[in-house]
Amino acid sequence: MTLPINSDFASRYADKTPPWGFNDLGYVVYKRTYARPVYQNGEIARTEEWWETIQRVINGAQSIGAGLTPDESERLFDYMFNLKGSVGGRMLWQLGTENNKRLGADSLVNCWFTELATPEDFGWLFERLMLGGGVGFSVDKPERLGLVRKASVVHECANDSDFIIPDKREGWSELVIRTLRAYIGDKRDKTDFTYSTALIRKAGTPIKTFGGTASGPEILVDGIDDICEILDGAVNRQLTSVEILDIANIIGRVVVSGNVRRSAQIALGDTHDVDFLEAKQWDTGNIPVWRAMSNNTVYLGDEGVDSLPDEFWEGYMGNGEAYGMFNLDASQQYGRMGEEHPDYTISGTNPCAEIGLAHRESCNLSEIFLPNVESQEELTDLAKILYKVQKAVAAMPYLDRTSDEITSRNLRLGLGITGVAQSGEKLDWLSPTYEALRKFDIEWSKEQGLNPSIRLTTVKPSGTLSLLAGVTPGVHPGYSEFHIRRVRMATNDPLVKYCRTRGYHVEPQRNVDGSEDPRTIVVEFPCRFPKDTLLAEDMTAFEQLDLQRRMQREWADNAVSVTVYFSPDELDGVKDYLREHWNEMKSVSFMLRQDHGFDQAPLEEFTEGDYEEMLANVTGGVQMTLTGAPAEFEDDECASGACPVR
Repeated sequence: MTLPINSDFASRYADKTPPWGFNDLGYVVYKRTYARPVYQNGEIARTEEWWETIQRVINGAQSIGAGLTPDESERLFDYMFNLKGSVGGRMLWQLGTENNKRLGADSLVNCWFTELATPEDFGWLFERLMLGGGVGFSVDKPERLGLVRKASVVHECANDSDFIIPDKREGWSELVIRTLRAYIGDKRDKTDFTYSTALIRKAGTPIKTFGGTASGPEILVDGIDDICEILDGAVNRQLTSVEILDIANIIGRVVVSGNVRRSAQIALGDTHDVDFLEAKQWDTGNIPVWRAMSNNTVYLGDEGVDSLPDEFWEGYMGNGEAYGMFNLDASQQYGRMGEEHPDYTISGTNPCAEIGLAHRESCNLSEIFLPNVESQEELTDLAKILYKVQKAVAAMPYLDRTSDEITSRNLRLGLGITGVAQSGEKLDWLSPTYEALRKFDIEWSKEQGLNPSIRLTTVKPSGTLSLLAGVTPGVHPGYSEFHIRRVRMATNDPLVKYCRTRGYHVEPQRNVDGSEDPRTIVVEFPCRFPKDTLLAEDMTAFEQLDLQRRMQREWADNAVSVTVYFSPDELDGVKDYLREHWNEMKSVSFMLRQDHGFDQAPLEEFTEGDYEEMLANVTGGVQMTLTGAPAEFEDDECASGACPVR
């Protein structure tokens, strides 16, 4: 097969410099997150450069049936190289690899949703997190899991254990399923069993197929012990919503260990469940650290904000975290707001709440950097080409039968727009581009023998991808003209040494309880937005909400993910705004402008003088050269500060 992007074409870009955002930051984030290892003589010699990543991605897209013409392939290459648009982060990392054949689409999509109603749902959640996707889950109906019975799950170092865990992600998720079946399964399930971790490779062993290094068995054993302790405390009764939350969060903690993955979760609960509403009041001092694994949100439909109890608003006053709101009614009824386009398969949302999803359905995302697009014609062309790649991913097989069936039925896509606060009059291009894309979807789907996509567009937080281009994230205003951007890396990442050499401030990550995480390093980058950028400090909460509503009307037929910065004196006005406009919104979350309580927050405002001083400490002229194995893939799209901070 002749590849659409050959080496002769791609190498023309080898000596060109992409317009990376925020000086060094865009390149560092690309290298940390998306550049795959390049082998020479069977050994890792370096990691990809941007032009090589794009070549792999486009050729990979063609191999799964994207159907791009040679001219479209070359146009997409140029669009991506010049940071006008990009496939989603998962596709940047995995397209064009052997995993596309082995895992189907599961490694190419960003995130998922599941209703936690059976032990198998917890195992499913575990496996999707292990594949690198974020997972939303519901805890609003805990009674679905039934009564907890007495059981015994024991770890032992033996070759004749009841379950010897295979050294693969399916083995880990199977252990979770067996553990939960012991306590809440049917009468045929064993209530007492032993398991062995003898086959699980030691911490630090390279994972060749997916990337990263093994975390070792210890964190899995600790996680199962913690899950069993929760279940032991619930014998002869039903699990509470918070206990279900804890089990899911512990699973997320296991996934994170060793920096093999980042765990993005959202927990959806009932508006009147006070225990759930108080689950992340860190100021009380008795909250398990693992609850930092999820954003917490409530289902809030047509009943509106007046139905919310006082406990919900405690987080908005600085007492813990401010919970988000998800409008299931509006998500099911509308595409773009005001356009009746029912989708009653939706039962929850992904971790950043920009995509309403059915049980075990996935997000399928890509991104357009609107400030870098030069015309409406270019925008429409780029949108159609990215759509073809997304549609091909949606049509691929999925590992889970339920996921495969719902995805092939809905073929849900999420073409995102980022840099909204820097785009000015370019926002007028969005509605006609959407209408052209909707028409194109009908034509292309018929030609390919597929269903039209039930949804096409979104605005996601775009924490990581926006850093590549140096644009504001999604619909959010710039945090501040001068600010620190903190980026998390694995301690063993060669980029940490690079950043130290360049003179960037580097320190260990601090956990919620104040302890240091020796596996994760935080690097601080000085950043500056252009003068004409809409900034959070210059926008009221209501102006931010107005911008979100505009994008929901004119572009996103999925949802617009937004974290609105607000001041304490705006809270009553925010409530009034939501009373009037909640039926025009699908999701929203909030964060206090100051004193939000997060140590090492992804963003921190500082002065021009501080910016100049910090920048002066950064040395120039250092060539990026990485030898040995690169560190693990870390996609923190949902931990950027644009999505609700965990």
